[in-house]
Amino acid sequence: MINSKERGSATLWGVALMGLLMAVAMALATVGSVRVARHRVSGAADLSALAAAKLALIDPEGACDRAAQLAAENGVELTQCKVTEDIADVWTALQVSLPLLGSRTVVGRSRAGPADGKLPDRK
Repeated sequence: MINSKERGSATLWGVALMGLLMAVAMALATVGSVRVARHRVSGAADLSALAAAKLALIDPEGACDRAAQLAAENGVELTQCKVTEDIADVWTALQVSLPLLGSRTVVGRSRAGPADGKLPDRK
């Protein structure tokens, strides 16, 4: 015979387990969306830096404009671009909305230039 105090306890355990599973699923989805955003912003920074480095020798003034255009086509914002001689440094950013955490900015940085085999001086 079932004790009257234990009646319905399985329902409570089931609801608690479902709540725990929902919390874990939400955490995994949040981590996944941040990782996707990070890859997206890094990839756009890489492509933008390569485009700027390609144009750095031909059209140094237009190199950062092309990098900004390419970043926008990839859905991110070009926040900073510097062309020094034939080296292009590019910073990109993407706003991500996260549940319970609000809006965050994911940033990416890339540097591109010719492969001449020389290593930069480290001081």
